[in-house]
Amino acid sequence: MKSSLLALTLSGSLIAMVTTAAHADDIVVGEFGGSFAKAAEACHAQPFTKATGNTVTTQLGSSSQFASMIRATGGQSDFDAVYIDDSFATQLAAEGLLDKLDISKLSNGAQVAKGAIGDGDYFVQYQWSATLIAYNPKLVKEPPTSWEDLFRPEYAGKIALPDISGTSGVHFLIAMNRLKGGDLTNLDKGFEAVKALKPSVVTFYTQPDQIISMFERGEVAIAPFYPDRATIAADSGAPIAIAYPKEGAIGIKVTMVIPKGAKHPEAALKYIDTVLSADAQKCFAEKMYAGPVNTAVKLNDKTASVVPPDMYGKLYFPDPAAIAKNVGTWRQRFQREVTR
Repeated sequence: MKSSLLALTLSGSLIAMVTTAAHADDIVVGEFGGSFAKAAEACHAQPFTKATGNTVTTQLGSSSQFASMIRATGGQSDFDAVYIDDSFATQLAAEGLLDKLDISKLSNGAQVAKGAIGDGDYFVQYQWSATLIAYNPKLVKEPPTSWEDLFRPEYAGKIALPDISGTSGVHFLIAMNRLKGGDLTNLDKGFEAVKALKPSVVTFYTQPDQIISMFERGEVAIAPFYPDRATIAADSGAPIAIAYPKEGAIGIKVTMVIPKGAKHPEAALKYIDTVLSADAQKCFAEKMYAGPVNTAVKLNDKTASVVPPDMYGKLYFPDPAAIAKNVGTWRQRFQREVTR
């Protein structure tokens, strides 16, 4: 009798444990790989789990891959939250594939910089970066101050430009267009500027590691690049420094979204709130040289020199809807007129 009662008790306990586990708000998050994933684990996932008791399962990918996955599930997403570039977030929101974020439930929302909340509250920016000018201080005597400096004759044959297949390539085209007086409605001036620069270009790079290696070998004096990638390479001994051009670097907004049909939207919102907290923002910024959007963050001196807090308001952030609408045409034209 006692053994039967014990067995029944243990069985009931096991059922309760299984039921509790099945209903736990353990979330699935789509995020980028490499050093990003390591920093997100330490700065975002671990604090979230500590605060809520919920675990985080991650799936690695790129913004375009996540967008394709969200579209493929048609409003029944396998993800609870996703890190994704704002142009893709804008597209997904327009397609009705994102949940609206309840900003009132974000305890850190009041500390978020103006402009970080996306139109309609469908996404929130959690960090910023930029396409700016990277240069080799061994080859460049005076740090560049303008996008116009890429046209200086002493850099002929020592310039690397990003291919338009990547974000930095699109941004550089936009930067050239703005430099010559154009806007997003017509990039003719940008194309003409890039074509004029082409004879001085040693390569159109497609991967960050490719351009870093060229800096290390002294093959490149100057190139449009990212502050985080450049500084991480410099920390490892590569001869790379960065400069924000006076006309404005082209800003990058990386956002977080909750896809339509997420199984644990409330827990996903708590995860996003954790990511926006001052502690998480400082942790991630100082590991990744990423610009925080929480205005209460105080960065260490090294990080603040790479992503200066006052720079956020000086960046030019292109309209993501305009990019999403036109980037395919721009890429085809670039391949036809510039890289062919």
